[in-house]
Amino acid sequence: MEMVNITINGQKLQVPKDYTILQAARSANIDIPTLCYLKDVNEIGACRMCVVEVKGARSLQAACVYPVSEGLEIKTNTPAVRESRKVTLELILSNHDRKCLTCIRNRNCELQKLAEDLNVQDLRFDGETYRLPLDDFSPSVVRDPNKCVLCRRCVSVCKNVQTVAVIDAQERGFKTIVASAFNKPLSEVPCAMCGQCIVACPVGALREKDDTDRVWAALADPEKHVVVQTAPAVRVALGEEFGMPIGTRVTGKMVAALRRLGFAKVFDTDTAADLTIMEEGTELLGRLKEGKNLPLITSCSPGWIKFCEHNYPEFLNNLSSCKSPHEMFGAVIKSYYAEKEGIDPSKIFVVSVMPCTAKKFESAREELAATGYPDVDAVITTRELARMIKEAGLDFVSLPDESFDNPFGDASGAGVIFGATGGVMEAALRTVAEILAGKSIDNIEYNAVRGVDGIKEATVELPGKTIRAAVAHGLGNARKLLDRVKAGEAQYDFIEIMGCPGGCVTGGGQPIQPAKVRMDIDLRAARAKAIYDEDRSLPVRKSHENPFIKKLYEEYLGEPCGHKSHKLLHTHYKARENY
Repeated sequence: MEMVNITINGQKLQVPKDYTILQAARSANIDIPTLCYLKDVNEIGACRMCVVEVKGARSLQAACVYPVSEGLEIKTNTPAVRESRKVTLELILSNHDRKCLTCIRNRNCELQKLAEDLNVQDLRFDGETYRLPLDDFSPSVVRDPNKCVLCRRCVSVCKNVQTVAVIDAQERGFKTIVASAFNKPLSEVPCAMCGQCIVACPVGALREKDDTDRVWAALADPEKHVVVQTAPAVRVALGEEFGMPIGTRVTGKMVAALRRLGFAKVFDTDTAADLTIMEEGTELLGRLKEGKNLPLITSCSPGWIKFCEHNYPEFLNNLSSCKSPHEMFGAVIKSYYAEKEGIDPSKIFVVSVMPCTAKKFESAREELAATGYPDVDAVITTRELARMIKEAGLDFVSLPDESFDNPFGDASGAGVIFGATGGVMEAALRTVAEILAGKSIDNIEYNAVRGVDGIKEATVELPGKTIRAAVAHGLGNARKLLDRVKAGEAQYDFIEIMGCPGGCVTGGGQPIQPAKVRMDIDLRAARAKAIYDEDRSLPVRKSHENPFIKKLYEEYLGEPCGHKSHKLLHTHYKARENY
């Protein structure tokens, strides 16, 4: 790697030639404030918070976009730099909705942190303020334009990373807002509900639709039997909301907290992931045998499903007809579990704790009501669960480790890895390989489908069969992959797509980390590592070896992809207008 010599604040440094000033300063632990910058998402130099003095330049320069060069001399802390940053920040604050105490991002707001760091104690400017209507019509995402700072991080992630492009800057000058075309609500445009705009936003302009009041009300209703299930990605991120290191596994503490909130039963969605593999693996084998509707494309990610319905309706027959794991679980809870426990399914209230905002949209789909009642009654995100724990006054870090409730307490490692990109593919291959071989296989880690590359391809040699597989995470990568398939440039038997970059571990409902943290830590890799660590720690690592899953088929479902399982565990999709 070619290096150049530069000087920052009198400190001589050698840095890679392709660095910006911001990257060079960061490598030397020199802090430069940012607001619009978000690594690999938004690097446009628009907000002017990161300005520095560059020797020879006539004006202050934005460090996030200014490239280093041999002999460059930079100063990051002169009076002119500090005053410029403070004036810029005060102008942003002059017409900002400063209701910090009641804002969803209070104490986790990058604007608030900048005001503290830059010692803004009073505002010299009194900007014109006007109230814009709240867009809260979407079941997943709420947009509050009054808190928007026009950083365009949401625009960039929606347009460039996810390629959904339903929001952009509208109007000009002081009237500029970020909105959908013709200022339509998000519910009336092809929004995938993925929530990546929320985790990109530095302030409280975007948030998930809060369902905690509904959950609290159900818990207080003596007529309701309220059960909760938790997705695998939640356990490797929830701790961040309580100051624990990124990637800390808090499975036992999470169960203990949910039990203390008052849930009658605390179940593990990973068990339903094992069930999904039994159904989806059988479906794959059937399609391979018949040679129809290939490639089989996974259907666990509701953001991806909605994106497909809007943009690639020609692939709807390729989608697995399997419901996502938490929806399968809801159907099993309101049928098998209800019968076993002698509970009227109309009295059962199923809550899903998910890393995903699109699950809120999914749970409201009318076709997901196998028993005549919604499979899942309420979805809350990892962040919403954290707020409930705090509201209840629980000391999360000090809670003991407790186990999930039976009969849905024991999941396999294959169910756990659903939370990371490539995990669904790997879990399915573990089972399909052994079905084809007719015997146990020791080497069950398929490293070719792991990692954070946007698109991964693998040729998997299974007994008597070669499977051409591909994995894509993030809707932009999904678009690239499907366009190649449409053009005849690539052929696959099995495709896994996750709507969010990195998969569920970095879903739109996960804890929000500021841009400064995301400069140094790859959240996808850190949280995924914890997922794979849990997989290796479990005694059962293959879905078809889960004792409960075996029992469920023996006692109730009969066989994978049989008549009863199709009624409860499978669904269909529909083309949606792409406007």
